[in-house]
Amino acid sequence: MRRLSYFVAEAVMNIRINRATTVIAVATMAFTLICFGVFLLLYVNLKEVAGSLQNEIKVVVYLADDPSSQGATDWQRRLKAEPEVASVVYISKEQALAEFRAQFPSEQHLLDGLGENPLPASLVLAIAAPFRSSHAVKRLSERLSAVPGVAQVQYSQDWIENLAAVVRYFELGALAVGAVLSVASMTIIANTIRLTLYARKDEIEIMRLIGATRTFINVPYLLEGAMLGTLGGALSLAMLKGGFEFVKLQLASPGRFWGMPSGLNFLPVQLSVLILLAGLVLGCAGSLVSVRELRKPR
Repeated sequence: MRRLSYFVAEAVMNIRINRATTVIAVATMAFTLICFGVFLLLYVNLKEVAGSLQNEIKVVVYLADDPSSQGATDWQRRLKAEPEVASVVYISKEQALAEFRAQFPSEQHLLDGLGENPLPASLVLAIAAPFRSSHAVKRLSERLSAVPGVAQVQYSQDWIENLAAVVRYFELGALAVGAVLSVASMTIIANTIRLTLYARKDEIEIMRLIGATRTFINVPYLLEGAMLGTLGGALSLAMLKGGFEFVKLQLASPGRFWGMPSGLNFLPVQLSVLILLAGLVLGCAGSLVSVRELRKPR
């Protein structure tokens, strides 16, 4: 316990002595983690939007004939038996006509001269959660198209595939940005610790000569890097939260951004803790890069 207190005291003393480099290291670490945090915020909210949109994926099955009441019930029962289908809504020819007139009142004249209702009966299928990928929906559509009595099957194939591609690109982008910023953060911490080592190289040499072990010499610098990284992570979270609330307030303000309501969400607790841990780990890693030179006797 006494040794741990010594290590912590040494780390704090190093931070206090090198205030200028400490401020620069913490600020730069915070900036790099803010960049990563902004990317995470965009990714989290985009994925949530994508998930909510995927809940609205519908497949429309147009029937060749207008079925009777019993026939419509049979169609619903048959399609509900498909594992990909969560629910089925039957829309008769009369309902389709009424919906067309309600949605396109200025186009009603197009139907007046036809004499009879040209719109087909249809079944609107809501897709079950495990099958909301473009491949699963495509397979279902192809299978239903081959069923006798089905005139056509429609779904937003391009929209589903584009949405999946955007989420996938964001996932790859998160990995790339995280890797680049991690290297940058480690370099910053390593240079900060290296400055401390250069300033205290005579003291470190004396400690080595009187028998201090490498672990005894290195641990305070590792703790210093961990503290700097954690401080940078905490500062980045505070600034991210402040910026997030400001943007959210602007989006919700009348007359701003066309009065668009804000449905944005901040990083969940798990990702917030992950940013703190990332700062701590990157700080330790940067310190390790610098203290490696202590392994060689001078």
